[in-house]
Amino acid sequence: MEIKSSFLGEQSIDPSTVISFPNGIPGFEDQKRFKLFHQEGENPLVFWLQSLDDEALVFSVAESSTFNINYNFTLNDEEEAVLGIENIADTLILIILHKDENPQPTVKGAIKSPLVINSVKRIGLQKVLTEVEQSITLTENSNEINFTER
Repeated sequence: MEIKSSFLGEQSIDPSTVISFPNGIPGFEDQKRFKLFHQEGENPLVFWLQSLDDEALVFSVAESSTFNINYNFTLNDEEEAVLGIENIADTLILIILHKDENPQPTVKGAIKSPLVINSVKRIGLQKVLTEVEQSITLTENSNEINFTER
């Protein structure tokens, strides 16, 4: 399958790697099919979630664990039915990154709306969390202080 992306250019993709968002993504409900891309190499930090229905729509995303963001939430019955997760290990949690005046991608605002993907069935949804309890853990690591947000 061939696609054209305004960000990634022409790409050849395997149709079995398409991720379906049956309800779309809030604000983009008409976009149902996406492909996840990453830079070549080991341990990529940033991925691109490219819409297959709109060549101009691409989200920069990252695994929540990359930013030490750990979620503890419950899927409702409808969300469970959509995702069909049989094993929690098959779940991928991504956050949408965005840029503001700072040239570096940030997670501000993304924390309340992670993408939850069944990596086996390739089905996803965006879980909108209305209330988020945050905690910060400080860890000393080779003369650096790391901030962990949960």
